[in-house]
Amino acid sequence: MSRYIIEGGHRLQGSVCIQGAKNSALPILAACVVGCGEHVIRNCPQLSDVDATVEILRHIGCKVRRDADCIAVDSTNVTAGSIPDLLMHEMRSSVIFLGAIAARIGDAQLSLPGGCEIGLRPIDLHLDALRKLGAVITEEGGRIHLSCPDGLHGATVALSFPSVGATENVLIAACTAKGTTTLINAAREPEISDLADFLNRCGAHISGAGEGIITVEGVRKLHAAEHCVIPDRIAAGSYMIAAAVTRGDVFVENIIPAHLGPMVGLFESFGCRIDMEGRRMHLRAPKRLKAVPAIRTMPYPGFPTDMQAPFMTACAVAEGTGVIVETVFESRFRHVPELLKLGADIFVDGRTAVIKGVPVLNGAVVGASDLRGGFALIAGGLAAQGETTVHSLRHTDRGYHALDTNLRNLGARIRRINDDEEKDEKEYRAGSAGFAE
Repeated sequence: MSRYIIEGGHRLQGSVCIQGAKNSALPILAACVVGCGEHVIRNCPQLSDVDATVEILRHIGCKVRRDADCIAVDSTNVTAGSIPDLLMHEMRSSVIFLGAIAARIGDAQLSLPGGCEIGLRPIDLHLDALRKLGAVITEEGGRIHLSCPDGLHGATVALSFPSVGATENVLIAACTAKGTTTLINAAREPEISDLADFLNRCGAHISGAGEGIITVEGVRKLHAAEHCVIPDRIAAGSYMIAAAVTRGDVFVENIIPAHLGPMVGLFESFGCRIDMEGRRMHLRAPKRLKAVPAIRTMPYPGFPTDMQAPFMTACAVAEGTGVIVETVFESRFRHVPELLKLGADIFVDGRTAVIKGVPVLNGAVVGASDLRGGFALIAGGLAAQGETTVHSLRHTDRGYHALDTNLRNLGARIRRINDDEEKDEKEYRAGSAGFAE
């Protein structure tokens, strides 16, 4: 199993350039299915979730080429509407293909998606919304079959919760539906606006993206387009946490400051100095962070649930006591037992965590159970005294490109050992021992 070995206690300094947004790239790549021709998606992060999305695109008939952070998707010959279970189980956001395939060929078969185990994320909102657009959906044996015998049509869809995934599925499916679709209580995340911008470049007529009500005027068909994915606000916040817990002085490049709004105030409450200039942020951390009284996760523009775990690491080393309330997912404190191994003082009651800051964390062997919890443990290792080993890197590989390289460039002492390297090392040691005897 791949792992990071971290020698903690080193101050981060320098600059880091933020990757394209994972949560934009995945739905945009899926949306390529609807418009016929070769799409070019730039600033696409090199992540395992992106790799899984590419494999799904190829399976349903797309031709895909990749050159660094640029992906070309030729969707001219989409022929298959069935996605194998193995590919669906790679990631939760694979469900976004439901709306895309429905819009393109009118028939989809797929299993329930996989991804991080951070609590129930039912796809009922997705299915109910697509039914209102005219899809006929049946569920049996953990598989979903969708058909559109009369095609898709516009409708008024009111979401009971501003689900990002359900909003994306409706936008993609409604683009070529007959008539007008009005989506009420839509998700307002920047990634929704990015998806809408891409679809509009493909010929869609979407207005109101980024607001609570989105209107989609259906068009006959979409065409191919080029698009540049927005920067990843969660990756930016993660590197800011790494700088904060190591008393760092770091420039975060290639950001959209407005997207970081809910986080910046909290960093300042921690005692960090934040300066903005264009698409660049400069964070200077104090010798010790000050506790933030309370953090409550909320849908955008509130504090993002994806940053809850990394912020908990900052609270763990801050002076004073902080409280984090998780309102979005019911099982997103799975990183807490691992932070306790590092010496954190955290008490959890339901969806509330009380964190009493300690002067110092100590290195330990820990394992990631999800993507953002994995980064929280890495940040803890960077702040801790001694050596920390973080296992299960398949989770962090889903959301952070070249994480260890970027951290080393900032002065971190971190190295990655992959499965094959571990085997070679063991064989070398065994051979050396035999020779010595």
